[in-house]
Amino acid sequence: MKIAVFPGSFDPYTIAHHDLIERALPLFDKIYIAIGVNSSKVGLMDTDSRKEAITALYQDVPQVEVSFYTGLTVDFCRSVGANFILRGIRNGADLDYENIIAQNNLILAPEIETYFLVSRSGKAHISSTIVRDIWKNKGDISHLVPEAILDFIK
Repeated sequence: MKIAVFPGSFDPYTIAHHDLIERALPLFDKIYIAIGVNSSKVGLMDTDSRKEAITALYQDVPQVEVSFYTGLTVDFCRSVGANFILRGIRNGADLDYENIIAQNNLILAPEIETYFLVSRSGKAHISSTIVRDIWKNKGDISHLVPEAILDFIK
């Protein structure tokens, strides 16, 4: 089986994240959306709400499973039998940053390969950080977050 892990904080899960998963579904037999837990970080949504919201979004997609993890992503990959890490690239800065992480992951776990998917046109400007900032300043985020996720934020 081709199993991938899509790691991130997903605070909140955006339409760009959703688009990436939709495009990756034909590539993998199973995709774990792995929510990294950082207890010192306070975000828009608590981790349980993030998991519940993302799980609701994919309730009819058996290929997708939502999990929590702490520690190294490659260790989580090994624990679920994944040989692939899935990452989205919005721009050159993302590529530089993600490439550094991917190279180090290859040293730690040569059996786990990172796949990059480039953001689709019209979605490269979306980041969870921007969405949180718009929300905190009482702006409309409905065009940036899937409706199922938005219901959990409200």
